[in-house]
Amino acid sequence: MALPSLKAKIYILLVSISTAFAATVTYDFNITWVTAQPDGFSRPVIGINNQWPIPHITASVGDRVVINVMNQLGNQSTSLHFHGLYMNGTTHMDGAVGVSQCAIPAGGSFKYDFKITQPGTYWYHSHNFGQYPDGLRGALIINDPEMPFKDQYEEEMVLTLSDWYHDQMPGLLKWFISYANPTGAEPVPDTALMNETQNLSINVESGKTYMFRIINIGAFAGQYLWFEGHTMRIIEVDGIYTDPAEAEMIYLTAAQRYSVLVTTKDDASSNFPVVASMDLDLFDTVPDSLNPNVTGWLVYDEKAELPTPAFVDSFDSFDDFTLVPYDKMPLLDKADFSFNLDVKMDNLGDGAN
Repeated sequence: MALPSLKAKIYILLVSISTAFAATVTYDFNITWVTAQPDGFSRPVIGINNQWPIPHITASVGDRVVINVMNQLGNQSTSLHFHGLYMNGTTHMDGAVGVSQCAIPAGGSFKYDFKITQPGTYWYHSHNFGQYPDGLRGALIINDPEMPFKDQYEEEMVLTLSDWYHDQMPGLLKWFISYANPTGAEPVPDTALMNETQNLSINVESGKTYMFRIINIGAFAGQYLWFEGHTMRIIEVDGIYTDPAEAEMIYLTAAQRYSVLVTTKDDASSNFPVVASMDLDLFDTVPDSLNPNVTGWLVYDEKAELPTPAFVDSFDSFDDFTLVPYDKMPLLDKADFSFNLDVKMDNLGDGAN
């Protein structure tokens, strides 16, 4: 038998080193009902291990992730989907019920087992009958030892944005797809949340740079976001690193993710609002009682006041079409095959949209 070449030996060594540094990250999740009132209105929400908000999933590139799920809801089936992960070779772990996985029935269990190959900011949520707006949604953070901007910030934080409904999803879906709603108008949310709450305090120190991993985990509403008195530097969108780009305001559609760098001021005597505002253009009707905004604060001094956000009479968000991928991958200039799909929005025979 021929001895392996030097190139083969080096390859085997590199694979061995990579395997040695990879870890198996294990989570045990019991999916349960919990009562919560993130905006002051008490309602049942779907939590994990009798807690809500649900925990973040954190791993590193190369890790194996194992999640043991037990469905203890009692009255609903469920699943977990890992939004943004390609799941190459493990599509049966993707959690999309009726597409790549059967639902986990009440009282049943399922073991998710897959390898992480992508760095960046993601999220996980139920992918069963529009269930996740009832609470089963959380951040999925993939750390990257080779992250090109790792020396440009001192600390990172996760910031989730979302719309929030007081009614549970089964009833809202029944109304949405019914003859009573012939235009297909989406249910309008009751309020907005930031990190699954309102009036969020984000404690910061002066003269530091923070990386905010921002995720719109909402069901429907796009969100405008800005940090008063501070400029964001965009460095990642949906798991793709970008050349740094400065922005005063960004727009996140439902499920979209941004990572931005924010450098705090040297003067720590004042606090600054962080504001998210739901995109009202998406709503067929806007109730008079709806407050589309949710406010948090960069808190430099816990003894200083939390100022009211400045009035904004128009939204001028960053144009993400101008972003340049960090790896400089060129645009695909032609397609070998093209397919045209004609889509028509119409009503069913019974009048349902």
